Amino acid sequence: MAGTDVLVSSSWFLVAGLIAFVMAPRVEMVAPGLGPWKYVAGFLFAVLLYLSVLLHEISHALMAARYGFPVSSITLHFLGGMTAIEGEARRPREEFMIAVVGPLTSIAVGVAALGLWFVTPDGLLLLAVEGLAGANLLVGILNLVPGLPLDGGRVLKSGVWKLTGSVHRGTVAAAWGGRVTAVAALCWPLLMEATLGFEPDVIDFALAFVIGLFLWTGATAALSSARLRSRLPGLVARSLARRTLTVPEDLPLAEAVRRAREAQAGSIVTVTGAGRPVGLVNETALVATPEERRPLVPVSTVSRTLEEGLTLPATLIGEELVTAIGRKPASEYLLVEGDGSLYGVLVTADVEKAFREAGARG
Repeated sequence: MAGTDVLVSSSWFLVAGLIAFVMAPRVEMVAPGLGPWKYVAGFLFAVLLYLSVLLHEISHALMAARYGFPVSSITLHFLGGMTAIEGEARRPREEFMIAVVGPLTSIAVGVAALGLWFVTPDGLLLLAVEGLAGANLLVGILNLVPGLPLDGGRVLKSGVWKLTGSVHRGTVAAAWGGRVTAVAALCWPLLMEATLGFEPDVIDFALAFVIGLFLWTGATAALSSARLRSRLPGLVARSLARRTLTVPEDLPLAEAVRRAREAQAGSIVTVTGAGRPVGLVNETALVATPEERRPLVPVSTVSRTLEEGLTLPATLIGEELVTAIGRKPASEYLLVEGDGSLYGVLVTADVEKAFREAGARG
């Protein structure tokens, strides 16, 4: 949690200005004679409201940190906030706790403000407390609606995951919940007069469109992500590894290629005199080296030094494999067993091909 960036998007200022404009008449009623300062008071209410949104997001961040997930940033935007958590929940309980703590925090702030409402004297302070109570209770309750990208969608996801044992099914169920919620948001202005007795205006329709679009886009992205993740279990580092030939660093490249062909090896690793792996032959660099030059240059000239992140466990599968590759992008990785012995070489192009084939079969 320490060192987490708190960012404010440019859209926030637009919404803060809109809140100031909407609140100005209420401010004028409570404290007549403020003149232009009524807009300043409205803006300060927007700041106060978004501070409570920040508390909502901080609760997500703290719970994620408790489970060992780094939090890179918290962003406040026009529809609230977003906490960027690195990694995915490993168990349904983690998903549930990280998700539900946000709405519960908003509801707690709303209840606390509601309690203060009874003891706060009339005036601008009472108006702020009243608005804070209503906004936080509304945010907390609406965020529990069971559809992604809302927190309630993640709660639904954790429940379906727990019942079925499949995170994929949980995500799909929550994403469709988000799509249903998006349609409901779009239809809400049409139902306002029948349910609340208010005739919708242009702002109501515009707001419903923005919220509906946000929910539909988030739910659709979650569905796409679920489809991609469903392919991941088929990615097994051990089965994708190429047979490897180890050669001395100073061996002529032509001789290294000859030995690899003779051994039917799909990759070459350079080693020290003591047998310690120090480099991976880059296939692209090898192909680019003319045949007539290969007897003249050592194999190390087309090898990449084994830096940190280029040596991976041979046991990696699925999302763990994709995450490990993403930390240190490269064309080849050395796979090793638990005891440190060399297993083979994993080529990124082979992983991408297996991923595409898994998608075609799906």
